[in-house]
Amino acid sequence: MFNALVVNKNDEGKTSAAVSQIGLDDLPAGDVTVAVEYSTVNYKDGLCIGPGGGLVRNYPHVPGIDFAGTVEASDDDRYKAGDKVVLTGWRVGEAYWGGYSQKTRVKADWLVPLPDGLTTQQAMAVGTAGFTAMLAVMALEDHGIKDGPVLVTGAAGGVGSVATAILAKLGHEVAAVTGRPETADYLNGLGATQIVAREDINETTKRPLEAETWGGCVDAVGGEMLARLLGQMQYGASVSAVGLAGGAGLPATVIPFLLRGVNLLGIDSVMQPYDNRVRAWARIAQDLPMDRLEAMVQPATLSDLPQLGKDILKGAVKGRVVVDVNA
Repeated sequence: MFNALVVNKNDEGKTSAAVSQIGLDDLPAGDVTVAVEYSTVNYKDGLCIGPGGGLVRNYPHVPGIDFAGTVEASDDDRYKAGDKVVLTGWRVGEAYWGGYSQKTRVKADWLVPLPDGLTTQQAMAVGTAGFTAMLAVMALEDHGIKDGPVLVTGAAGGVGSVATAILAKLGHEVAAVTGRPETADYLNGLGATQIVAREDINETTKRPLEAETWGGCVDAVGGEMLARLLGQMQYGASVSAVGLAGGAGLPATVIPFLLRGVNLLGIDSVMQPYDNRVRAWARIAQDLPMDRLEAMVQPATLSDLPQLGKDILKGAVKGRVVVDVNA
């Protein structure tokens, strides 16, 4: 038997989450059994833990949309007992049981070997948010980052924090957008050279084009903010859009795309091809400054998760929360 955070729903539709003992026979079918070491807390995890269950379709359910650990048993030749692995995406922790368990079982295709230079704890300090941030940076690079500051919105959150640190390590001037002035020192510590108040983006004029300011952008907010910043991009610059916290609507015109050649790049971390996942994790091991990574991390245990699920939905979590599932 081992510990897991299990979410249940009663006949009235109310959900509850508690640390429970389960066994290997309780785990879903899969090719590889992993002894989980670390997981993280993301916005989707908050939705799965919270009232109503959010993204969960079947109960009981074990959340945790990512994890890193050691292969315990494998029916797939690509992995053997003792291999270190990491998993992000594939709706693990939503449609399938996830990482908030000391053991889990998944399809081999969903896993990636842990790259040299990363521990399992560091991999989850990066987690889905950091993996997504690296995909966003790679997309900007593939389309060419222009001279001048690169904007990062939602910079104090998980994706924004890692994107800020990566871009700064790569030598770019980073302008970090935040609605929380108290995070300025934290963002400067990650390498941001300019702190931009959220209202300074949102309260600009609503003309379709403004002064060409940003050489690229990782946008982790979306909605009205994304619409506003499109008109501030330099000619031919790109925006990697990764979040919907500000809403799924885009109240913009086509003018930035037609007259400035702005590229809007959608980043989906859920079902990335294997080669791209390997490439992204290799880049993370190479380009993410580990000293700055440590400054982002808040430790947690399985018993902390019910409250943390509520906190992240309120926007009250800064940086990355790393869950030691064996603590």
